[in-house]
Amino acid sequence: MEVLITGVSGFIGTHVANRLLARGHSLLNLSTHPPHERAHRGFWQKTDILDAPAVLAAFEMFAPEITIHLAARTEMDEKTTAETGFRANTEGTRNILAAIKAAPSLRRAVICSSQFVCGPGRLPEHDEDYFPATVYGQSKVITEQETRRANLKCEWTIVRPTNIWGPWHPRYPQEFWRIAAKGLYVHPGGKPVVRCYGYVGNVADQIVALSTEKPAEKIHRQTFYVGDPPGDIYLWADAFCRALHGKPARKVPRPILRAAGLAGDLISAATGKPFYITSSRYRSMVTDYIVPIEKTHALLSPPRASLEQGVAETTAWLKSRNP
Repeated sequence: MEVLITGVSGFIGTHVANRLLARGHSLLNLSTHPPHERAHRGFWQKTDILDAPAVLAAFEMFAPEITIHLAARTEMDEKTTAETGFRANTEGTRNILAAIKAAPSLRRAVICSSQFVCGPGRLPEHDEDYFPATVYGQSKVITEQETRRANLKCEWTIVRPTNIWGPWHPRYPQEFWRIAAKGLYVHPGGKPVVRCYGYVGNVADQIVALSTEKPAEKIHRQTFYVGDPPGDIYLWADAFCRALHGKPARKVPRPILRAAGLAGDLISAATGKPFYITSSRYRSMVTDYIVPIEKTHALLSPPRASLEQGVAETTAWLKSRNP
């Protein structure tokens, strides 16, 4: 099948493209940046999804049967607004939806949102029960709302990635994995912190299954979280500490970490640069973040890669980039 993807040059898109290519599909990637994988350059078309005429022309030229919309701005920026700072997620999505509506060949669209449309603290009561805690989350609420009101003629599905990790992650090599490799990571003691994380290979499998394999009656107008089952995040952090540094992740009593966060606030204010740990970072470290992912796992096959396999594949990738 002809599959048009926005954002193959990004983190999740790289892995989705590899799986689609392995299944024999023809791809067109609309992205402003060149792909990570050299093999993906042959189907990359430099296109900004904010350029509505260019997006429409690409759809008309390629005549896709499937569209997977992954392109987005994903970094956390609380000094802007959803419509101003995250135009790719709002205006860009409107342009993609308009092109989908105008494409007579298109039979299915998968639109990528985020778990951040609902902040931590409670589970959403239904698919449109939004309570974002960040501006990025607010922008993805608009992504979903625009999709629902677009009156698309084709089958459509919304996917909400959880906290996704693995090769080609844009930030972790400079953040958590760097700290873990130096043996500097510390984990809050006390009760487990439970979250839904997802190895990117498993998430790519889930997105491909929803895009190209499952029947319409199972996925049309549905919202699916994508990722692995919830669990104690210490197990994930400890696995990387052992793989990258050779020693287990250290646990530190929460009162000590809380005090360090307060000190970090003062250091950040004095230097103008974010310190390793602040009060905000401490709160994030001790907050559970669970999402209703059971529907996804009931419909799809169990995740292919275990935590150990994902850590091994990610560690090999990290070492290949920086021995």
